[in-house]
Amino acid sequence: MLTSVGPQERAGRCVLDAADRSTVEAVADALLAQADGRVDDPDFVGAARQGGGALPHRLRRSLAEFRRYSGETGTLVLRGLPVGEGTMPDTPSVAGSVQRTATVAAGVLMTVATELGDPIAYHAEKSGALVQDVVPVPGRENTQENTGSVLLQFHNENAFHDYRPDYVMLLCLRPDHDREAGLRTACVRQVLPLLDSATRTALAAPEFVTSAPPSFCVGSQTEPHPVLPGALDDPDLRVDFAATTALTGRGRRALDRLQHLFGELAQTVYLEPGDLAIVDNRVTVHGRTPFRPRYDGEDRWLQRTFVTTDLRRSRALRPGDGYVLVG
Repeated sequence: MLTSVGPQERAGRCVLDAADRSTVEAVADALLAQADGRVDDPDFVGAARQGGGALPHRLRRSLAEFRRYSGETGTLVLRGLPVGEGTMPDTPSVAGSVQRTATVAAGVLMTVATELGDPIAYHAEKSGALVQDVVPVPGRENTQENTGSVLLQFHNENAFHDYRPDYVMLLCLRPDHDREAGLRTACVRQVLPLLDSATRTALAAPEFVTSAPPSFCVGSQTEPHPVLPGALDDPDLRVDFAATTALTGRGRRALDRLQHLFGELAQTVYLEPGDLAIVDNRVTVHGRTPFRPRYDGEDRWLQRTFVTTDLRRSRALRPGDGYVLVG
């Protein structure tokens, strides 16, 4: 089913037909035996990059256009991708769950990632796996991280890190039972015209600090940074409303205004199996509506991969020129 979408959805979309889906599935199937099925092996990533040339033209075109300019919403939803339905095990229910063994879904994620740039991961988070499970975990319902099920506040992924991912990819393997969990996104490009000059000035000043999320195994806090760095007419965005603190009164007021506008302009997408949401993490925050897990093996299951467009930039933190940052 490819039509279960909230009325607010304005993200870019690419819907695959049956022929396109078969082509993508063949590309993913061909990866299963590569590098002995080890998803994190550089040879597996290299094979995915080579296989990308066989993806359907309209899919590659959509990805290329999104990479050049991610639009007013900073979100692209691909629909109709294969994820290995019928062969999936129970939804994992433990913290730190990852996908290290090749599957159709993992092959799809790696192939799309290499069309956008390069996959990356962080050793301190999910043990540095390139494909990570986003699932509810018993006892963590109230946490502001990927294992929770309460309202997840808007955030840029790893906003505290100097080498944040440029894109966050979320592939739906299984929705929640009640179809309550919606991916919420909001883009600074939509909010910018609604900010007065004083608020924009405050958000562009280095008057904010951001802590590492609970999903990281080590604590860290940034030096003071702006929330809106970069070009005045198309700034980047660096904020996590659960972890970013303003150091000044004007900063607190500006942050409150930004959060309010994001809530007003947010779009919500209810992902179904085979839906892949790609969020431009440089200009768009994302979160999730609350839902009720049952812990019965059929709970919501997304798989997540991070992508960078400039792998070289983080070379000092990647031993052996691999894909995992150790700092």
